[in-house]
Amino acid sequence: MEEGEVSPNLIKRTNHFHMNFKFTSILLFFCLVVHSQLKLEGVVTDSLEIPLQSASVVAINKATNGLESYGLTDEKGKYKLKLKGDAGYKIQVSSIGLITINDTLQTKDVDVIRDYVLRADIVLDEVVVKMPVVVRGDTLIYNADSFKNGSERKLEDIIDKLPGVEINENGQIEVEGKVVNKLMVNGKDFFDGDTKVGTKNIPSNAVDKIQVLRNYAEVGQLSGVRNNQDNFAINIKLKQGKESFWFGNVTGGFGDSPDDNLYLLQPKLFYYNPKYSINVISDLNNIGEVALTRRDIRGFGGGFRRPSSRSGTSIDLGDNSLNFLTNQRNALKIESKLASANFSYSPKQSLDLSGFLIYNNSQILSNEKSSIRYTNAGLGIPDEATEQSNTERSSQGLVKLSVSYKPNFNNQIDYDVLARVSDDSQFKNNTSSVLGVTTQFDEVTPYNINQNLSYYYTLNEKNIFAFEAQSVTKNEDPFYNAVLENDPDALDPFDSTANALGLDSSLGTYDLAQNRKIMSNQLDAKLDYYYLIGSKSNINFTLGTLLSQQQFNSSIFQFLENGSEFVPLPTFNEGLVTNDVDYDFSDLYLGVHYRFRTGKFTITPGFSIHAYGNENTQFGLSIENNFIKILPDFETRIQLKKGESLTFNYNMRNQFTDVTRLARGLVFNSYNSLQFGEPDLQNALSHNLSLLYSSFNLFNYTNVFARAAYTSNIDQIRGLTNFENVIRTSTYFNSNFADENFNLFGRIQRTFGKVRTSLNTSFNYSKNNQFIQQRQSVNERFTQTYTPGVRTNFRVAPNVSIRYRYSITNNNQGLRETKFITKAPSIEFDAYIVEKITVKSNYSYTVQEQSGEASQSFQIWNASVAYRKDKDTKWEYEIKASNLLNVSSQIRNSANSISVFNSTTFIQPRFVTIRAVYQL
Repeated sequence: MEEGEVSPNLIKRTNHFHMNFKFTSILLFFCLVVHSQLKLEGVVTDSLEIPLQSASVVAINKATNGLESYGLTDEKGKYKLKLKGDAGYKIQVSSIGLITINDTLQTKDVDVIRDYVLRADIVLDEVVVKMPVVVRGDTLIYNADSFKNGSERKLEDIIDKLPGVEINENGQIEVEGKVVNKLMVNGKDFFDGDTKVGTKNIPSNAVDKIQVLRNYAEVGQLSGVRNNQDNFAINIKLKQGKESFWFGNVTGGFGDSPDDNLYLLQPKLFYYNPKYSINVISDLNNIGEVALTRRDIRGFGGGFRRPSSRSGTSIDLGDNSLNFLTNQRNALKIESKLASANFSYSPKQSLDLSGFLIYNNSQILSNEKSSIRYTNAGLGIPDEATEQSNTERSSQGLVKLSVSYKPNFNNQIDYDVLARVSDDSQFKNNTSSVLGVTTQFDEVTPYNINQNLSYYYTLNEKNIFAFEAQSVTKNEDPFYNAVLENDPDALDPFDSTANALGLDSSLGTYDLAQNRKIMSNQLDAKLDYYYLIGSKSNINFTLGTLLSQQQFNSSIFQFLENGSEFVPLPTFNEGLVTNDVDYDFSDLYLGVHYRFRTGKFTITPGFSIHAYGNENTQFGLSIENNFIKILPDFETRIQLKKGESLTFNYNMRNQFTDVTRLARGLVFNSYNSLQFGEPDLQNALSHNLSLLYSSFNLFNYTNVFARAAYTSNIDQIRGLTNFENVIRTSTYFNSNFADENFNLFGRIQRTFGKVRTSLNTSFNYSKNNQFIQQRQSVNERFTQTYTPGVRTNFRVAPNVSIRYRYSITNNNQGLRETKFITKAPSIEFDAYIVEKITVKSNYSYTVQEQSGEASQSFQIWNASVAYRKDKDTKWEYEIKASNLLNVSSQIRNSANSISVFNSTTFIQPRFVTIRAVYQL
């Protein structure tokens, strides 16, 4: 070691000491906060001494006039609040229809017991303090101001503080472990299909209440006859004064980086009145702040749900879009442009029109190094080191229009159309330790049109009819080109594959190309009839059909030096390098379900009878398969008590493949992955069981959610893979080896005064059979993840959120076993200082360990400081820095069914920008 150089081990120990010291100090602070509190508890009854459930008890600090604590009574009328010692409080006790009690309390250093009796009176009550959380049936109503401390700027900043609600890593809202796909503002759809647009753009100062609608039914006529416990929606109630006025903000900024000048422009404008609404959200920047990723746009469903989703049949139309390498949050350079608008219009009470328009453009540069070890050591597959750089361009457009006509309660007609187009391309330069240098070019310009028509009719109080139909038209045209090195006078690693493919090996390169075209049409329709036997039971008959038609054409050819195209003749797979396939599928089914309630139980047994028919025609040969199958299903829900339930679900599903797995001709997935299909493939069958427990308790501030699920796949369609060096060729077949998957997820939240603690855990076990080099082996994977967290929500003091994610993954891939361990502590800090300055910072440190290898780590630190004169001022100024430590790359370790890989992904350098925000 040179003079003056610091030992890396000393640095590591010093960093470890500082990290432990910080975490110990913060935990000690939390302990002192909790220890300094005392309890106020008692019972709330009415004048007949009957306990009142869900009565609200609020404590207002006299010195600050701020909300100190709140709670709802349980089924026995009991309440419990956490208060400070030696402080004065105004206590307010209220329940709907009863006179509110206003009491005072001076605490000392001992717990206090007080009971309250609420009496009925027709006299108008005085103004009641807004409860932070109110439960009304299946609706949770959060008062937004109760969870604000002044540092919030967007809707997601509030939602992430709500008990029982979370923002996941993808920016989506989760309630009870379920992703919420419907967001409304004042009851009007807001970019229906993805909540992320709203959470990241709606300004927090416009939000009055956040309503979480559990068991949400889009059609009121069906709310009492369908099981909707998996359906959640969020409705944002705007503050008074935000209606009939434009509101929102415009953000502009600039900065500097080693390679480019940085820029940012983000207009976000909103207008609402009872008759119509307009929302405009735009984003133009080159600093990597992506409003919507390509994956978000691609998954934007527009609120569409397949009518046959609960029939037991699943058919895959496939996805032939580009498989971009880059996660848009991990790239060297990102330029993005977003223009979007959402509208709603109600010309009369019975008619609602709505829709949205989204245009998204992105250009991305990325670089990644990987070390790949293939499964089943000893089968002659060499290890591989690769480096890949990408230039990715994507332009995507979406348009949705919706019409809903409700002339009366007994009739409702809905029509929706969603159209999407894109123009995507990527250029990849890949260097492999086995195959040398390869350049690749992909391009695709697909379009997709979804239409939905629904009609709901209530004949009388006993008879309800529902017709739902959805059509899909899809066109995909991917083009692929790969150029590999070749020395005509020497033996290259790709030569054996080239000879098997029948390529011309006398040239200096192998210039391969492939055209594909996939046309898909699908009609999914059903007619439901509900007969209400009584107030607690009904029977449902369903007549439905699912029709699908796909055409698949492809061709492989080689570009010669004179620019002409050479069609090779492979020495295997009957020499087929082209495809011309017609695939027709039909399902006609009749379903019967009986739903009844008895005590705490809601039970729904049922079954469906399916008449299947499928036929594929290629190379003059037609293969047809017709059969009948009965698919049972069963669901029972136990309402243990208000806010606590247990649900068990079982169903059997029939899964059918898309046309590409049936096509006999060769297809390039990439230069090192080829496939050819099997026209005789049959359906796969699966048994699916799940158990769901949910508890939302405002008496003891505890929320618990747990879900266990098990799936067993029979006659699974699986791959048969053979390797030549690192080049694999796969085909498919139906296997009688059963694959299994079991996962368990749990989340518990507990609030102690202003401190909220949480623990998320997940366990996943999967067993998959695989066939490589003509050998069958079992691939087992077991992953366990633990994520404890602590966060504060003080009104004045700075707030912190601490999380620690610990994950262990064990992979058994036949003859190779690997173990990954991930340790990732993170901390977020925000402070609103003297009601003028907002400071935010987040830091994460990730360590990844692999059995037999040295551990690797990376850290990310972002921070911002904003100034505004007061909360009502129009202007705010901000300095924001990302990747303050100027870390050059991130580490990722993972495994799939055929390989284990370690990746280093290079990311954007330190960016510092100066911004100005103007509030409308």
